[in-house]
Amino acid sequence: MDNLERRAFMKLAAGAAAVAAPLAATPAKKPLPELAPGIKISLQVPTDPSDEDLTFAVQIGVEYVNIPTGGERATAENFIRLKQKVEAKGLKVWNIGNSNVHNMPEVTLNLPGRDQKIEEYKNYLRNLAKAGISYTTYAHMGNGIWSSERETTRGGASARAFKLETAKGYWAGKVFEAPLSHGRKFTKEELWENYTYFIKQVVPVAEELGIRIGIHPDDPPVPELGGVPRHIFGTYAGYVKALEIANSPNIGVCLCCGTWMEGGKSTGKDVLEAIRGFAKMGKLWKIHFRNVTAPIPYFVETFVDNGYTDMYKVMKALVDVDYRGNLIADHVPTMVGGRLTGWGYSIGYIRALYAAAKADGRKG
Repeated sequence: MDNLERRAFMKLAAGAAAVAAPLAATPAKKPLPELAPGIKISLQVPTDPSDEDLTFAVQIGVEYVNIPTGGERATAENFIRLKQKVEAKGLKVWNIGNSNVHNMPEVTLNLPGRDQKIEEYKNYLRNLAKAGISYTTYAHMGNGIWSSERETTRGGASARAFKLETAKGYWAGKVFEAPLSHGRKFTKEELWENYTYFIKQVVPVAEELGIRIGIHPDDPPVPELGGVPRHIFGTYAGYVKALEIANSPNIGVCLCCGTWMEGGKSTGKDVLEAIRGFAKMGKLWKIHFRNVTAPIPYFVETFVDNGYTDMYKVMKALVDVDYRGNLIADHVPTMVGGRLTGWGYSIGYIRALYAAAKADGRKG
């Protein structure tokens, strides 16, 4: 265990001891559901999955699905309907997202409407709980996911690309541009204050409801984009400090492997070290399993078997740390044969890697 991890453990333990006495006056904490052994390989399906989408999930051998929502679809009633629809096919829902509160510049940058967005986020957590869903992913980016024009990868498959000099930020219909996406530069101290303000209000709700929140890395983790630093969830040290501030068993990590690879050395640990570090802290709850051609300043998202990282090593690290959370294919290149072709290829490859890693573990 390195110094960062040891310091995180000590602060979390000290914080728990310090508040032990007054806890009787606070709302009861709902125990987090225990994660059963094994990696929960999952398929991302559309906002309102068709019978064909769910049948496809069953056919490729996954047990779980992840569903994006947003706008007027992000209601408890719709979450319950979707969960029932999925379970009728013999599948399970790992999480239902909500683009309205997944990335919130108002919160990250302390813009007008911040408190209203925080209340909206807390209400989203309550809606998840009403539907019996106990995990969600959150991203703390102030100006979206940055990309340049799409390019092609193996065989001409269309894929997301990033070139530092031409990239723009995108989220929920908004476009953010350099040099200053919001008209000025923001300081690292401001962003820490804004994160603390948010997470201290969210933690009691998550703990009361028994919901895990996995925080996604900044995509891409360039040190600064559009005048906004990406030092909190763009580095391993930033994550450790953020988890210390949250000081809650309910706040952890959604580790997007592709995003982490995009950062390269700037993250402070490579993807294998990050997996081991977050797992030692008991904070690793979801994996976005994807590959890229190179670290920033230029990369193309490619097939899992076609990037600069050996994804078998990533899977083996997950097996070695007894990872029990969810794992999805993500940002899959577009292949011939229709929308499902690329997902089928990626999930099939992932399942084969998992089988091989488990077999190698038994031999060891």
